Amino acid sequence: MLSWAVTFLVIGLIAGVLGISGVAGTATNIAYILFVVFLIMAVVGMVMGRRPPAV
Repeated sequence: MLSWAVTFLVIGLIAGVLGISGVAGTATNIAYILFVVFLIMAVVGMVMGRRPPAV
């Protein structure tokens, strides 16, 4: 998930340098959404991983 966020961020940066603002904005928004989803999943994984095994 994090690798996809970085990929879309790089695409957005390259498109921004080339002046393609529509693609840059869309790629940046996708990167932001993927990063937030990654953070949420990481926090949930850490919280769920600390529980003792069910007997």
